[in-house]
Amino acid sequence: MLCLTGLSVALALAFVPSTTEALKEGDCEVCVTFLGKFYQSLKDNDVNFNNADIEKAIIKTCKDAKGKENRFCYYIGATTDAATKIINEVSKPLSYHVPVEKICEKLKKKDSQICELKYDKQLDLSTVDLKKLKVKDLKKILEEWGESCKGCAEKSDFIRKITELMPKFRSVVTEALFQTS
Repeated sequence: MLCLTGLSVALALAFVPSTTEALKEGDCEVCVTFLGKFYQSLKDNDVNFNNADIEKAIIKTCKDAKGKENRFCYYIGATTDAATKIINEVSKPLSYHVPVEKICEKLKKKDSQICELKYDKQLDLSTVDLKKLKVKDLKKILEEWGESCKGCAEKSDFIRKITELMPKFRSVVTEALFQTS
C-alpha cells in the first residue's frame, strides 16, 4: 500500500507544470535590456564585481532612469521611494556574472510585475503626420525630449512646438529609430 502511495505521488509530481520555465522571446523586455546595458557599463568602466559596488552603481544608474526603466528600478528597490528592496537579487548574481536573462527569470518569480514592463513603441517622427496624433502622444514626445509646452492649449500649439524643436532633437529621433529596427 505504501509503495502504491509513493508511486501515485511521483506520478502526480511528474504532471505538475514546471515553474523553472525559461523566458520566452519578448518576456521581461525592460529587465533584460536595462540589466544588459547596465552589465556592459560595469565591464566598460572596470567596476569591481562585488555586491556593494554593484548596488551603488545600480542606485546611481537608476537616479537617471526614466519611463519604464525607472519603474523597473522602483520594483527592485533601487529608487528612494521604493517600498521593497530586492536589489540584492540583482547585485549578487551580477557579481558572479550570471546572465541577465537568468536574473530576470528569478526576479519574475519574486515579482511578476517586473516582467510585465514593456517599452513604448517609438514613433518615426520623420514620416509620421503629427496632425493625426493625439495630444497625449504629442505631450509624450515633448516629455521624452525633456521639454514642455507652456501656454499650449490647442493641438496646433503642441505640433508647432515639436516642429520647432525637431532640428535640435534630430539626432535623438534618428537614434531612437535605429534602436527599434
